[in-house]
Amino acid sequence: MRDFRPSLKYLAFLALGLMAGAAWANTGTVSQLSGTLSVVKADGSIRILSQKSQVVSGDTVNTQKDSYAQIKFTDGGVITLKPNSSIKIQQFQFKTEEPAKDSFVFGLVKGGLRAVSGLVGKRGNQDAYSLGTATATIGIRGTSYAADDCLTTPCPKPNADDNLEPGVYVSVTDGEIIATNNAGSQSFLAGQFGAISDRNSRPRFLSTDPGLQFTPPASFIQSIMTGAAVNSGKNQECVVRR
Repeated sequence: MRDFRPSLKYLAFLALGLMAGAAWANTGTVSQLSGTLSVVKADGSIRILSQKSQVVSGDTVNTQKDSYAQIKFTDGGVITLKPNSSIKIQQFQFKTEEPAKDSFVFGLVKGGLRAVSGLVGKRGNQDAYSLGTATATIGIRGTSYAADDCLTTPCPKPNADDNLEPGVYVSVTDGEIIATNNAGSQSFLAGQFGAISDRNSRPRFLSTDPGLQFTPPASFIQSIMTGAAVNSGKNQECVVRR
């Protein structure tokens, strides 16, 4: 009778495959890119990213002038970065079978982003998904939203020669966000706009859209709508030597 017991070599390959799958589940991938995108790794090394590059917990991702980047995470969440923006991925953990262990914690270091939360923001622990900013921590659940830091970097006021009042501005397209700081918490629902001046000022509603610009080039918008790759082909990520 033929022996169908798995060999040690087979078991080793299976274990490596499972480990790779677990690592893959905790990553984000640059799905669209127009311009220059870089990452500072947890060890301090700097890399220039490209289409299909991966980001993981501990990475600080940066767009340069006139650059837009979209990162898609394995839970289905998406973050689109504006020019001169930076986010720190503090922890991203997602496993389909274990919602209780979900975690997506990141910080807006500067600039602005537009985001759609994935499964981490829709299931399991309601505090699993949060965005840290200069003036408040923002909790998200099942949401499409925007956040712009106009405290670290001034934001021009639309059709005017001066800037918006310093602070962090938020808006919600779908779902709900809750901004919390030393002064309390405020919920913002779909169609609402808000501002948080500093950590000791309560988040407040705005009566109108503050008019923060989000104008990616046509090729970037088209690639998102069609699924085409702006920087198509294999991953061209490279290391910046210092």
